[in-house]
Amino acid sequence: MLDQTITGPAHGFLGGPRVPARVEAPAHDRFTLEPLSPSIGAVVGGVSLADPVDDELFALLNAALLEWKVLFFRHQELTHAGHLRFAGRWGDLESHPFFSVINDHQTEADIVRFEKDDKASGYENMWHSDVSWRAEPSLGSVLRAIEVPPVGGDTLWSDMAAAYDYLTDELKQRLEGVTAVHDWIRSFGSTMDPAVRDRLRPDFPPVEHPVVRTHPETGRKLLYVNRIFTDHLVGFDPDESAELLEFLCLQATIPEYQCRWHWEAGDVAFWDNRASQHYAVSDYAPNRRVMERITIIGDKPY
Repeated sequence: MLDQTITGPAHGFLGGPRVPARVEAPAHDRFTLEPLSPSIGAVVGGVSLADPVDDELFALLNAALLEWKVLFFRHQELTHAGHLRFAGRWGDLESHPFFSVINDHQTEADIVRFEKDDKASGYENMWHSDVSWRAEPSLGSVLRAIEVPPVGGDTLWSDMAAAYDYLTDELKQRLEGVTAVHDWIRSFGSTMDPAVRDRLRPDFPPVEHPVVRTHPETGRKLLYVNRIFTDHLVGFDPDESAELLEFLCLQATIPEYQCRWHWEAGDVAFWDNRASQHYAVSDYAPNRRVMERITIIGDKPY
């Protein structure tokens, strides 16, 4: 059983919600920002992602990303090349080994396409951070809406800095130095042909990451476990690991840490995978929903 050192504010808010601390972005006139919640999610106005991002705009958008953790851009007109150019401004782009991809012959990077209809329903409706099973997980992802259902198909994001902030001091101390194993076998591997899974396994072994990671740009502490890819806590009894991991994963589900986005065709979301988790609501079947995502390679969590 979980002891009382992990109960308290992590189950909710005592005395009502408080606004978590944020990284403050500098004042400027290059674009507008409309927050969706007190700590996560903001709509960027006055920027065309089809245009190259100059150094000043990059610095300002990056500061906004660090502050709000996910940025939204309405009604963008992006080609595959434009999508790749924008995401590539933040770093090298990954080729996902498990998804079907659209190959752009002018680059080695890949665009992952999520195409759902009456024959293929959505399955991303679990809280997660993209590719946490990599030794160097994602810095961020840029998702573009190609075709959206008439109703439903929203995506939610949760602030993992706030999730850590509201843990009890006793639990924070308990988690110091604790690592967790992240793995893709139970998710992607569960539907693979065994021969394919065995061939890929040596290239993508289980990895250990801190349960509480430090953001490399802001220095903030972040809760870094998720339901899909985190397998167990290292050095814990299996039952204790499962119970504590369940509690920690539940923190992403607290509404006060979240924002929600209703997609329109052409919308783009750019989120920080180091500082957030997301959940794609699968409530639109049998309608069609088509999205394209590019993921930016990050660094080893610490």
